[in-house]
Amino acid sequence: MPDSTAPLLLKGYAWLPDLRRRAHDVPAVPVRLLGKRGTALHGKEAVDFFYDEKHVRRHDAMPGPVLDTLFGRGAVHTLDGEAHRARKALFLDTLKDPARVAALARKAQEEWDRAEADWRGRDRVVLFHESARVLTRAVHDWAGVPLPADEEEATARDLVAMVDGFATVGPRHVRARLARKRQEGRLARLIGELRSAGLPPEPEHATIARAVAAHVDADGRRLDPHTAAVELLNVLRPTVAVSWFLTFSAHALHRWPEHRALLAADERHAWGFAQEVRRFYPFAPFTGGLAATDTEWGGVTIPEGSLVLLDLYGHDHDPDLWPDPYSFDPARFTREGVVIGRDDLVPQGGGDPAAGHRCPGEDITLALLAALVPRLARLPHEVPDQDLSIPLSRVPTLPRSGYVMERVRAEAPAPVG
Repeated sequence: MPDSTAPLLLKGYAWLPDLRRRAHDVPAVPVRLLGKRGTALHGKEAVDFFYDEKHVRRHDAMPGPVLDTLFGRGAVHTLDGEAHRARKALFLDTLKDPARVAALARKAQEEWDRAEADWRGRDRVVLFHESARVLTRAVHDWAGVPLPADEEEATARDLVAMVDGFATVGPRHVRARLARKRQEGRLARLIGELRSAGLPPEPEHATIARAVAAHVDADGRRLDPHTAAVELLNVLRPTVAVSWFLTFSAHALHRWPEHRALLAADERHAWGFAQEVRRFYPFAPFTGGLAATDTEWGGVTIPEGSLVLLDLYGHDHDPDLWPDPYSFDPARFTREGVVIGRDDLVPQGGGDPAAGHRCPGEDITLALLAALVPRLARLPHEVPDQDLSIPLSRVPTLPRSGYVMERVRAEAPAPVG
């Protein structure tokens, strides 16, 4: 079987859907990546199979370059069984609490309003970079992580770099590694300071930073400072990564401006719009693990220890799940009688977040988008000529220009009466 590493790097998001088309859309396709045999899975039944620890494990599954950029060595993403459940509880307690999620959304709105006042005094604003700074300030304040004003821009740049460079080689990847090293060092020092100052007896009522510092793993021990820093980054970094979805939201509003009025008039439309942005635009192409035992799925034999990939981008554009999948239609989430199954939409993974490896931060992503996209829709600005194409060969991708805004103005007051 030929190795597909080079085609993956060349095609990006299109690689796995193209592979499946050539195989006549079968649910399981043999692959080889980085010289390692594997199987790529597609479909709702594949989601159940992939997130069952009897079939797929995470330990030793993540390539070193991904750990050294995106997730970090020793992260919750690399654990299985009781070790995973004990560590995951830390994230479920902090990221699935509706009050905490709402508090972060409010802080993000406050930081957006501050930033918007600044944008009105500038000739040009690149939304992707500015939204990353907004989210960096908001999540640090919310998580209880000090961030001096003169470090805001560099920290935002590092948090973006860790996401931007995980799936490539060359300068982007080097920047991501260096960014992670800097941020892990900064947060490990903070963990040490928090522990030296004393921790609250009930960490679930503490800030996120203090909860991480106080967390006790399945072995009855606190996380070492490096691993605690890794997990604190796994709260900060994904929150700042919502800047990708905010930029895609601006792209959608530019292409389909009729949604501006709908966002202003109907709060539920903001939720549907956020869901459709996550479905429509490319975020993660696939996720992976290792076969826990010799098994078979979709007519393909899967040997123990081989790669198992779950198609995410293709799943979210599957016409059997999403009629007319390349039409941007937020109403598909809000129409009367619509029921979206747990594993119908998987831009950030599938399965049960409480029992498996699904991202526990989806509620935060949705809350931030629902809170900020209406502000973006109401923001008067001009869109100069720029390259708004979205290259599917680049992972993670983005409109090439980052969405440039000019002549940002104050929102017109609502009419009286």
